[in-house]
Amino acid sequence: MSDRSVHVVISGMVQGVGYRAWVAQLADSYELSGWVRNRLTGEVEAVFSGPSEVVAEMIAECRKGPPGSEVTSVSVQDNKHSSGTPFEVLETV
Repeated sequence: MSDRSVHVVISGMVQGVGYRAWVAQLADSYELSGWVRNRLTGEVEAVFSGPSEVVAEMIAECRKGPPGSEVTSVSVQDNKHSSGTPFEVLETV
Protein backbone atom coordinates (compact mmCIF):
# COMPACT_ATOMS: atom_id res chain seq x y z
CA MET A 1 0.00 0.00 0.00
CA SER A 2 1.58 3.31 -1.07
CA ASP A 3 1.18 6.66 0.63
CA ARG A 4 -0.56 9.65 -0.89
CA SER A 5 -0.94 13.28 0.09
CA VAL A 6 -3.72 15.48 -1.30
CA HIS A 7 -4.88 19.07 -0.97
CA VAL A 8 -8.67 19.43 -1.07
CA VAL A 9 -11.03 22.39 -1.21
CA ILE A 10 -14.64 21.70 -0.25
CA SER A 11 -17.40 24.08 -1.38
CA GLY A 12 -21.04 24.44 -0.43
CA MET A 13 -22.67 24.94 2.95
CA VAL A 14 -19.60 23.76 4.86
CA GLN A 15 -19.05 26.50 7.44
CA GLY A 16 -21.11 26.90 10.60
CA VAL A 17 -22.16 23.23 10.50
CA GLY A 18 -19.25 21.58 12.31
CA TYR A 19 -17.52 20.51 9.10
CA ARG A 20 -13.95 21.20 10.32
CA ALA A 21 -14.47 19.33 13.59
CA TRP A 22 -16.06 16.43 11.70
CA VAL A 23 -13.11 16.29 9.28
CA ALA A 24 -10.59 16.38 12.14
CA GLN A 25 -12.37 13.60 14.04
CA LEU A 26 -12.67 11.42 10.94
CA ALA A 27 -9.05 12.03 9.89
CA ASP A 28 -7.91 11.09 13.41
CA SER A 29 -9.97 7.89 13.29
CA TYR A 30 -8.37 7.05 9.91
CA GLU A 31 -4.94 7.86 11.40
CA LEU A 32 -4.20 10.42 8.67
CA SER A 33 -1.86 13.35 9.08
CA GLY A 34 -2.54 16.84 7.76
CA TRP A 35 -4.75 19.77 8.60
CA VAL A 36 -8.12 21.45 7.97
CA ARG A 37 -9.19 25.10 8.05
CA ASN A 38 -11.95 27.46 6.95
CA ARG A 39 -11.30 29.98 4.19
CA LEU A 40 -12.72 33.48 4.20
CA THR A 41 -14.30 32.58 0.82
CA GLY A 42 -16.69 30.18 2.63
CA GLU A 43 -14.86 27.01 1.65
CA VAL A 44 -13.07 24.44 3.79
CA GLU A 45 -9.51 23.51 2.84
CA ALA A 46 -7.58 20.43 3.99
CA VAL A 47 -4.51 18.30 3.44
CA PHE A 48 -4.73 14.54 4.00
CA SER A 49 -1.65 12.29 4.06
CA GLY A 50 -1.55 8.55 4.55
CA PRO A 51 -2.16 5.24 2.79
CA SER A 52 -3.69 5.80 -0.67
CA GLU A 53 -6.79 3.72 0.03
CA VAL A 54 -7.48 5.56 3.29
CA VAL A 55 -6.98 8.98 1.66
CA ALA A 56 -9.45 7.94 -1.08
CA GLU A 57 -11.99 6.96 1.61
CA MET A 58 -11.52 10.33 3.33
CA ILE A 59 -12.14 12.18 0.07
CA ALA A 60 -15.32 10.14 -0.49
CA GLU A 61 -16.51 11.05 3.02
CA CYS A 62 -15.78 14.74 2.36
CA ARG A 63 -18.09 14.59 -0.66
CA LYS A 64 -20.91 13.49 1.69
CA GLY A 65 -20.08 15.74 4.65
CA PRO A 66 -21.56 15.70 8.14
CA PRO A 67 -25.28 16.14 8.89
CA GLY A 68 -26.34 19.73 8.22
CA SER A 69 -23.74 20.33 5.53
CA GLU A 70 -24.42 20.58 1.82
CA VAL A 71 -21.33 19.82 -0.27
CA THR A 72 -21.47 21.12 -3.85
CA SER A 73 -17.91 20.30 -4.91
CA VAL A 74 -14.64 18.82 -3.74
CA SER A 75 -11.51 19.83 -5.63
CA VAL A 76 -8.60 17.39 -5.18
CA GLN A 77 -4.97 17.98 -6.13
CA ASP A 78 -2.02 15.76 -5.35
CA ASN A 79 0.22 17.35 -2.76
CA LYS A 80 3.97 16.80 -3.24
CA HIS A 81 4.76 16.92 0.46
CA SER A 82 3.28 14.72 3.15
CA SER A 83 2.49 16.65 6.32
CA GLY A 84 3.83 13.89 8.60
CA THR A 85 2.31 15.52 11.68
CA PRO A 86 -0.76 14.65 13.74
CA PHE A 87 -3.97 16.01 12.21
CA GLU A 88 -4.81 19.55 13.32
CA VAL A 89 -7.35 22.33 12.85
CA LEU A 90 -5.77 25.59 11.66
CA GLU A 91 -6.86 29.23 11.79
CA THR A 92 -9.16 30.61 9.09
CA VAL A 93 -7.38 32.23 6.14
